[in-house]
Amino acid sequence: MTLGRRATARPARGGTAIFAAAFLAAGSLASCSVNVPDPESSTPAPVPSVPAKPTITPGHDADAVAARDLPLSAGGSLAAGVPVEISDGLREVPGWKPVEENVQGQNRFVRKDGCEVTTRLSLNQGALAVGGDDKASTEALFAYLDQGIEPASLTTETLRWGADDDRPPRKVQVLAFNARAAAGGKSFTVLARLFATAGSSAYITAACPSPAALATAKADVAKYLPLVPPGN
Repeated sequence: MTLGRRATARPARGGTAIFAAAFLAAGSLASCSVNVPDPESSTPAPVPSVPAKPTITPGHDADAVAARDLPLSAGGSLAAGVPVEISDGLREVPGWKPVEENVQGQNRFVRKDGCEVTTRLSLNQGALAVGGDDKASTEALFAYLDQGIEPASLTTETLRWGADDDRPPRKVQVLAFNARAAAGGKSFTVLARLFATAGSSAYITAACPSPAALATAKADVAKYLPLVPPGN
């Protein structure tokens, strides 16, 4: 069985643009989306409606990579240029409903208690990659989104690796930024990883009215929104 469907990524503008609408909306608790343009980009090329599917590197055993855990140190085992995807399985969970589906690689879900989860898949992230090092690359991604986020404030957490329920569970490491809620404000967290070799990034934000609600939302994210490795 497969949990949910995969999100379809869209190429980032100029190779470095990260669409940080969900991250910025959670951080500022704003209701509108904010797009982060590429400061080095002039006129962006038109985005194709359906991106071409990359081919697997000859001799690369993607199924073997998908069958084991993917710590931050193992990003180099992925095929070059083949993106990791994100399931949309949260749409099938009672209490959650999708309110935005596959808009330039972004899905957004809301729960009846006021929690909101947004996922974003972006391609062409090579300009942010740091020497094939997923940890350093993800730290660079967070710094790009918000220069005030120091690497020391990030923690290592895990998500499910693979959306198939008929195989032993595997885990993929991500970096997390857990913000302290201001008085009367929402609690939020950001989970992200830039896959340097694959050239794609995935991040998930969750914002809730209280820390307790956020804890349950993160549990749902961990269970129903796995990162999906490419197959052979």
